[in-house]
Amino acid sequence: MSTSLNNQLIIFDTTLRDGEQSPGASMTKEEKVRIARQLEKLGVNVIEAGFAAASLGDFEAIQAVAKTIKHSTVCSLARAVENDIHRAGNAIKPAKSKRIHTFIATSKIHMENKLRMTESQVLERAVQAVKWALEFTDDVEFSAEDAVRSEINFLVEVFDAVIQAGAKTINVPDTVGYSIPHSWGERIGMLIQNVPNSGKVVWSTHCHNDLGMAVANSLAAVINGARQVECTINGLGERAGNASLEEIVMAVKTRRDIFKLETTINTEQIVPSSKLVSTITGYPVQPNKAIVGANAFAHESGIHQDGVLKHRETYEIMKAQDVGWGANKISLGKLSGRNAFKSRLKDLGIEIDSDEILNAAFDRFKNLADKKSEIFDEDIHALVSEEYVEVAIDRYKLNSLKASSESNKTPKASVVIFVDGKSYEATSEGGGQVDATFKSIESIVKSDAELLLYSVNNITTGTDAQGEVTVRLAKGGRVVNGQGSDTDIVIASAKAYINALNKLFSKLERAHPQV
Repeated sequence: MSTSLNNQLIIFDTTLRDGEQSPGASMTKEEKVRIARQLEKLGVNVIEAGFAAASLGDFEAIQAVAKTIKHSTVCSLARAVENDIHRAGNAIKPAKSKRIHTFIATSKIHMENKLRMTESQVLERAVQAVKWALEFTDDVEFSAEDAVRSEINFLVEVFDAVIQAGAKTINVPDTVGYSIPHSWGERIGMLIQNVPNSGKVVWSTHCHNDLGMAVANSLAAVINGARQVECTINGLGERAGNASLEEIVMAVKTRRDIFKLETTINTEQIVPSSKLVSTITGYPVQPNKAIVGANAFAHESGIHQDGVLKHRETYEIMKAQDVGWGANKISLGKLSGRNAFKSRLKDLGIEIDSDEILNAAFDRFKNLADKKSEIFDEDIHALVSEEYVEVAIDRYKLNSLKASSESNKTPKASVVIFVDGKSYEATSEGGGQVDATFKSIESIVKSDAELLLYSVNNITTGTDAQGEVTVRLAKGGRVVNGQGSDTDIVIASAKAYINALNKLFSKLERAHPQV
């Protein structure tokens, strides 16, 4: 039976690859493994773990994911270059189910200005890339980069050739987010209709959100025969991002009357996945974001509130509980033991092999339990992320902070930080306590970094909630996100700034995944 008639929609998650291309969102190996575990728990079919040829760090992270994941397919991206494909093949080698995703540009603007190759050269390289990849796995995906601006006849020729070479999945990407749903769906339909043997492969779509239509375009492709959607948690990705996994999945589930498709996604894991990715990457979710935003199921209008109270479906097309809202409180407190804490970490998909990290995380948990009455899963993710970062990268470390402000007086902050184990102290004034704190830190480290972003987000609800601060710093073309969390927002800000400094100057931190 033709793949286009199959009722299964494959969810291909590229949070760890394309999502990581967001400014400052580069992840450590441990963070990639944590997210991969959660993606597997979510029920994602394919996890694109990275770009193996980009750096040693990305290679090792993909390999670690490949060793860890048992139920999802682990994939590495590779250009249509022999060395890229060999690196990808070796990185995914330990995986129980593995895929190589190779690509080459097919639009005139890319071929002439970037690749400096003719159509015949691109065609030949595409076929060769698939053959190279087949040496490592029989699951090979081919993408025509910038397919949205490629000549349709040339796409048909390339796709026909790579299918004959052995590709199992054909991905049609809107690399630059240029398309609109009607034309994109039409293009997918034309390709499936005109490419010989199109029924022997899975057709996939990968849409960017530059015009705000990545999800709409992806769904249009599905209606016209695509049976794999490439997407990310929270729509994370370079520029304006990618198609949002949670929106794709819930659209298909909620509108079965239109799509008549099933996914393997455990939708109750959507919100936990969203919060974990947000915590690790430092990209907060906007409150009005569909499905996972804090206001997604909030009703302010009196008419709406009255309707929902009388009958939920008057204004709600989904249950909040079905996507994971309302199930994130844990029954742990300051009297809870280490075993209970470790058990909860396991429930959250967080496996800590190091006793040092576990003990330190537990100590942070106990300190937090002294400050607030209820502990949430988000709190646990935040403190574990912070502990991993401190253990891995600890050139700078906050020892103490004292900040003060009062009416008609200039705010002041004094900090004591360790630099390579040696203690330094500084006091500065500023426009506010946070500004004074950052100036005090800078007077010691003299980083000369540019502050690109300062963002505050509450991790949970309530006045005793932890504040999560994201600081984005740039220097010499390098951009990093630093994070810190605490019930005191000034302390959280200091932690975030120091976290960013550690990433900025660490030799362990890998280069941008596409460099």
